[in-house]
Amino acid sequence: MSEFFAMSGYALYVWSSYAIGIGALLLNIYWARASLRQAEAQARRRLASGDAA
Repeated sequence: MSEFFAMSGYALYVWSSYAIGIGALLLNIYWARASLRQAEAQARRRLASGDAA
């Protein structure tokens, strides 16, 4: 099992690339949700003020 995690000496590169990939996915999800919240808040403000355009 330790040989699997060592990746024949390439573990640093392999596991760091996994971490960077997962980090990028999580950032993408966070930014998408933040953008959605911002768009929803803006739409609510427009509806409340009566400005449909």
